[in-house]
Amino acid sequence: MERNTPKKAVHFGAGNIGRGFVACFLHESGYEVIFAEVNDATVNKLNTHKSYKVIEVGADGTTEKIITNYRAINSRTNEAALVEEIATADVVTCSVGPNILKFIAPVIAKGLAARSTDLTPAAVIACENAIGATDTLAEFIKSPENTDPALLEDYDNRATFANSAIDRIVPAQDPDAGLDVKLEKFYEWVVEKTPFKKWAVPDIKGIKWVDNLQPFIERKLYTVNTGHATAAYYGYTRRKSTVYDALQDKDIREEVKNALKETADLITEKHGIDEEEQKQYVDKIVRRISNPHLEDAVERVGRAPLRKLSRKERFIGPAAELAEHGKDCSALLDAAEMAFRFQNVEGDEESFELAKIMKEKKPEEVVQQVCGLQPSEKLYPQVVNIVKRVQADSNEE
Repeated sequence: MERNTPKKAVHFGAGNIGRGFVACFLHESGYEVIFAEVNDATVNKLNTHKSYKVIEVGADGTTEKIITNYRAINSRTNEAALVEEIATADVVTCSVGPNILKFIAPVIAKGLAARSTDLTPAAVIACENAIGATDTLAEFIKSPENTDPALLEDYDNRATFANSAIDRIVPAQDPDAGLDVKLEKFYEWVVEKTPFKKWAVPDIKGIKWVDNLQPFIERKLYTVNTGHATAAYYGYTRRKSTVYDALQDKDIREEVKNALKETADLITEKHGIDEEEQKQYVDKIVRRISNPHLEDAVERVGRAPLRKLSRKERFIGPAAELAEHGKDCSALLDAAEMAFRFQNVEGDEESFELAKIMKEKKPEEVVQQVCGLQPSEKLYPQVVNIVKRVQADSNEE
């Protein structure tokens, strides 16, 4: 049953991606947006200021959009109100970071449990830089700790879970920007269409609905994220201040292109994408991350090295597949080595944790714990050698 009330979306995470990307598209599609956020100051700002600007910058100039028709709820202190909103929302989205999904799952589960099955199921879409993030969120929501197993029999009448791939560069913001968000003009938001078998897909402008999301997710993760992180880690090692500065260095630019040539070899063969099409995509990505209007500190782009060195992420994921097929992955491994050297960086907890692991564990233990690689995998000994090298350098300092 369709509701005759205005369209409503609940979005978890009122950070720059949440306000500047996801909420912007929801707003432009006619949804009232309810932000679920744990930061009191952000909640108060959103409830006090009735509009904010999204500033899109590109080579052809700047455009501004005014975002209105939103509210914010502190999900930590006002759970009951949030449960009510989810129980009647058309769409539930999030941009909180993959590691936070387990923390937002309980309140979403309560909201879906309180939902009338006469309503069209809520579309749940996780907008994270991770493969299968919505599936991960759904597992947490449907776990026995969060949902009565009896409800699962007709759960597809309560929610439809669809994975997505998002692509938009949002740099660090000016300290006095307030709620306004500056980001690049280019964007891609791809969502799988197949879960919506019984119902129409949500009316959200800007989404590209596809039957098979995997090629889009891997192409984005192994091109945009691999390229961005490679530039940042080389830049940090060579004392560059921003990604833009790093890419002005011809040696670093060459390292980025070499890494993306290897991921292109994987993507074109695995997903049947035309080689010339992927080459143009890579060229466009290098131009995007070189945008002087989106200067971004290498420390910020490089943060969370443990996640970025994990098994399904931007370096080890494609390198492992290439290695299994006997293909060259040396540039990806060189970039991964730069990530292993991203230690004890002020403001980044994971870089301190990485330093601790590298100091206390044997190389083989590091590779299994950080990268999720097993001794039976062809990439394993190569990464062990990288860890040995980085540990040896640290011991000499």
